[in-house]
Amino acid sequence: MKTREICKLLNAKVLAGEHLLDNDIESAFGSDLMSDVLTFANGRMALLTGLNNPQVIRTAEMSDIPLIIFVRGRTPSEEVVKMASERDICILATEFIMYEACGTLYKAGLLPCTRLSNV
Repeated sequence: MKTREICKLLNAKVLAGEHLLDNDIESAFGSDLMSDVLTFANGRMALLTGLNNPQVIRTAEMSDIPLIIFVRGRTPSEEVVKMASERDICILATEFIMYEACGTLYKAGLLPCTRLSNV
């Protein structure tokens, strides 16, 4: 699924990486626990989170996550947006709560991430 389609489905605003809207996203994972993200991250996934700090960008960078979706109307700081832009990570923001955003993407056919190890 293209990032552009995800943006439309979630009625999201693009905060960084507008030039990345045609990227393919294969799966999604919703969490506010970055340790869980590191365990489940695989491939070209979207990370849905309400956590709003630079650690989210660092986690995405370490895990090669190309798309972060901030849920619950969270707006990241300028520092977070700048970090994402510098690392070619697309950031979207939606008013949807995490449950609604994940359900919407799942219903539209975006696959969930699967655990890579028994950590």
